[in-house]
Amino acid sequence: MVLAAKHEILRQQLRQDVAELDTHAALPTERELAARYEVSRATVRQALGVLEEAGVVYRVQGAGTFVADRTVSKSLSLTSFSEDMTARGLRPGSRLVVADEIPATAPVAETLRIDVGEPVVRVVRVRLANDAPMCLETVYLVSGRVPGLLGHDLTGSLYELLAERHDIALIRADQVVKAVCVDGADAALLGVAPGSPALQVDRIGLDQRDRPVERTTSLYRADQYDIAFTIRREQP
Repeated sequence: MVLAAKHEILRQQLRQDVAELDTHAALPTERELAARYEVSRATVRQALGVLEEAGVVYRVQGAGTFVADRTVSKSLSLTSFSEDMTARGLRPGSRLVVADEIPATAPVAETLRIDVGEPVVRVVRVRLANDAPMCLETVYLVSGRVPGLLGHDLTGSLYELLAERHDIALIRADQVVKAVCVDGADAALLGVAPGSPALQVDRIGLDQRDRPVERTTSLYRADQYDIAFTIRREQP
């Protein structure tokens, strides 16, 4: 019981210390930490093990313990990528891959409630956090509702652009999240190895009149992004 108490106190202290360090910065050695906090090396090792499991630090055999990349945790609020990154102290950005107008395929037409072949704007972007790839995003919008959109700067928040230029406000969205592996061009654009895990988020965004505005598929790097939410048990 005493060891567990010391381990918990040390874990909390180390988490605070790590929060003040840069990503990939080296932590003191186990011996140095044991001397600094006046605990055994076994207690240090246990505390670091818990932090490693939580993704706060990572250990390299023979090199030591280092600060892990901060994983971005997404809530269930309807927010844009730019809003998510800014709220977490990260600098959002985009690298435009494709921006064009194409005929709607059957799946796109069905979700946007338009006819097959009706023109839609397609925007494919690599979304960046502090200049590092975080997400590969493909958006479809009904062309008739966003005239001239392709002539605007598409590297910022599309939600802001839709509101400012087209008076379109996204009020709610239906989303499906699933685990996938990314290969080929998608992996290259995200800067990960082929076969790497990712979270695929398929979203249909609706406006204040409950009309579908966007069909978006986002591939998030699973090593840097998760989705957190609260659930409640229904009372009888």
